[in-house]
Amino acid sequence: MTIEPIIRVQAEDFDAAAEARTLTQTDKTIGAVVTFTGLCRDDGGVLSALELEHYPGMAEAEMLRIARLAIERFQLLGLTAIHRYGKIATGENIVLVIAASRHRQAAFDGANFMMDYLKTSAPFWKKEHGKDGKSGEWISAKDVDESAKDKWR
Repeated sequence: MTIEPIIRVQAEDFDAAAEARTLTQTDKTIGAVVTFTGLCRDDGGVLSALELEHYPGMAEAEMLRIARLAIERFQLLGLTAIHRYGKIATGENIVLVIAASRHRQAAFDGANFMMDYLKTSAPFWKKEHGKDGKSGEWISAKDVDESAKDKWR
């Protein structure tokens, strides 16, 4: 049986618990579920929001490609990946990854793999908006994100 991931790119917020229930409700062989929710954070006390843009169609296709690799590599029984776009205030959800498997290590690895590749390979762009009303520059992927992805090769 081929496991098909659930992939969405949307402006609307998501409910992580509801998404996890949806992913796991029909397969009683699932023994582990790992969820990761990425939030918009304000490290320096100056950020009011992030603006996220994506390349429609291409973003979903790349997320699907990465998810299928994760399912195959870690023998996942289910995988959900949701990425938001638009202007997202600090403290709000940006991304959700849920990996389900028979055993915990595969679920942890699958979720980590998905996030490491999402951060570096999926066509999303971020721009900071300050509390002072000014917009910053578009942000590039960080070297640490590229290094994290390299560990999976």
